[in-house]
Amino acid sequence: MHLDFSFYNWDLISNFVLKGLYFSLMLTAIATLGGIFFGTLLALMRLSGKKWLDLPATIYVNGMRSIPLVMVILWFFLLVPTIIGRPIGAEVSAIITFIAFEAAYFSEIMRAGIQSIPRGQVYAGQALGMTYSQNMKLVVLPQAFRNMLPVLLTQTIILFQDTSLVYAIGAYDMLKGFEVAGKNFGRPVEAYLAAAVMYFVICFALSWAVKRLHKKIAIIR
Repeated sequence: MHLDFSFYNWDLISNFVLKGLYFSLMLTAIATLGGIFFGTLLALMRLSGKKWLDLPATIYVNGMRSIPLVMVILWFFLLVPTIIGRPIGAEVSAIITFIAFEAAYFSEIMRAGIQSIPRGQVYAGQALGMTYSQNMKLVVLPQAFRNMLPVLLTQTIILFQDTSLVYAIGAYDMLKGFEVAGKNFGRPVEAYLAAAVMYFVICFALSWAVKRLHKKIAIIR
């Protein structure tokens, strides 16, 4: 098999790949922020000690973590339009699905981070007269975020890799951009190989940055 990458040039990348890369990065950023926000709420619900909060949060987290992401993407894309009576589009469907799915994983990260804070810190806040919410907001969560930052960033890298799954519903991500370019020039094999290299370079660079950050945090401690 003869491989030929000569058809790749800046015009091809700007017209096909960058559009998909922009959506992949946007989806990663939105899903990360949304996942951390809702994941933190789920973690607080599970740690609240109140069964009416703990039980639904536990069912949601364990349920989401037991289902493959691609199935959740397909279910949401196919079932929600049937329920509401109109299509919502592949991109919007992907954003909502990723936030809902990643919240379950970020919840477990945040729960572990909160539980890693020494109880003395919590008791000190209570001794100062802080309410539960004030204690969490001012004492526990800032330390938990700092402790869990490398893990949160690692999960973000995994999330970026998972964005390629929106290919299943026809969303125009980076993989889709490479695929369209390969079909237009009759070079699908080269297109998929180039996509694999692009994913590797981006994820390797981010992993290296996270490793450096982890060492810096360890030194500060």
